[in-house]
Amino acid sequence: MTRLTLAEAEEILAGTLRRGTGLGKALSVAIVDAGGHLISVKRSDGARALTPSIAIAKAYSSAIMERPTNMLYDWATSNPGFFAQLSTMAAHPIVATEGGVTIKRDGEILGGLGVSGGTPAEDQKVCEEVLTELGYELTFAAWGKNRG
Repeated sequence: MTRLTLAEAEEILAGTLRRGTGLGKALSVAIVDAGGHLISVKRSDGARALTPSIAIAKAYSSAIMERPTNMLYDWATSNPGFFAQLSTMAAHPIVATEGGVTIKRDGEILGGLGVSGGTPAEDQKVCEEVLTELGYELTFAAWGKNRG
């Protein structure tokens, strides 16, 4: 089993914060391992107080659900009662929004990246651009299908 190293997490964090600066956004960024355990979180100057917690929830959700958080939306809306119960079982809330992307390499889930501070679309775009630039995979099977 491959693990996401602190050096890799820091590289992802640095790239994400640079992109936020380029957008003129004060972001918070969180990285968790495949089990949802926090590796690192950073809050840029001027980022709103709640953004680190939101970034952690997005990173956690994308790691333990093994799908980017935007892929969870249909499930959350089709079965809201069950989806809401997931958060009572988990260490952090499970969120179905943009800005949480699973970190995957060679078909293996390594962790999750969560970004908060921009619009949902900006948060998602930053995640995808940084992970693509660093060579991580962004292809995931639809929910309920085999892992892709």
